[in-house]
Amino acid sequence: MRILVVEDERKIAEALKKGLEAEGYVVTIALSGEDGFFCFTTEQYDLMLLDLMLPGRDGIEILRSIRKKNIVTPILLLTGRDTVEDRVLGLDSGADDYLVKPFAFPELLARIRLLLRRGQHETQHLLKIADLEINLLTHQASRASQLLDLTVKEFELLEYLIRHQGYVISREMLAQDVWLTRERSTPLDNVIDVSIARLRRKVDGPFELKLIKTIRGVGFCLGEPDRD
Repeated sequence: MRILVVEDERKIAEALKKGLEAEGYVVTIALSGEDGFFCFTTEQYDLMLLDLMLPGRDGIEILRSIRKKNIVTPILLLTGRDTVEDRVLGLDSGADDYLVKPFAFPELLARIRLLLRRGQHETQHLLKIADLEINLLTHQASRASQLLDLTVKEFELLEYLIRHQGYVISREMLAQDVWLTRERSTPLDNVIDVSIARLRRKVDGPFELKLIKTIRGVGFCLGEPDRD
């Protein structure tokens, strides 16, 4: 299991890394909010330990930005703030759990195990079609049990297609819902087409069954379009 520790105090971060690695976890440290956000949205992790009080971009802002991207990987907040209001703010912003500093390391381990077990059993976070599967907790995609090496945007695009499997998806829908812009343009259409082509090579290239289809003049479809 891979854990990202986002903590600006190096001694604390190194202590967490040492303790967690002794338990068999693979640990990456980020010493700033920006680095933590970049790591979490470009690499695959099973859980994040996120300090709230970070210089520049604080933990709440990072948490909200991650959840806006529909990344549901468990996040455990670590903070010295212990008021009810602080706990409610963290949980309402998308945190899965909250631990106040100073804390006992065995309690941290117990909470980590709980979050990881919960993630393993929440099958609603698995989206499937044929032998293609995406896991919203680990932010991984696989085809015939082979992991696909997707960028963050490719994963978002594939998630959108699989959530709308069987329906024709227009470029306008992708522009609004995946690229989050209301203004379509020829350059953006070109970006969408290139992204679809790259995703198709990764999802369909090595396999006989082709899942991503282009509906000429209309858009794209994952699986056969529904017919009324």
